[in-house]
Amino acid sequence: MSLRIAQLPDRTPVKLTLSVEPDLASALADYAAIYAETYGAEEKPETLVPVMLETFLASDAGFKRARKALHARASKGE
Repeated sequence: MSLRIAQLPDRTPVKLTLSVEPDLASALADYAAIYAETYGAEEKPETLVPVMLETFLASDAGFKRARKALHARASKGE
């Protein structure tokens, strides 16, 4: 049988641990506070950071081109 959608990809979260400088930690806390004021919903910075990174990567045309080239080279066995 065929369905309109393909089997969903693996969506198991991968936990990453990273350290940030105090100024960045403060900026992320401020962003979370402004987010709460704007949307009326409190979110921790660690919840917002993945969305920030996804948004950043999705908007970086140079990264998208380079990533496509990287995967093309990898599929050719280079």
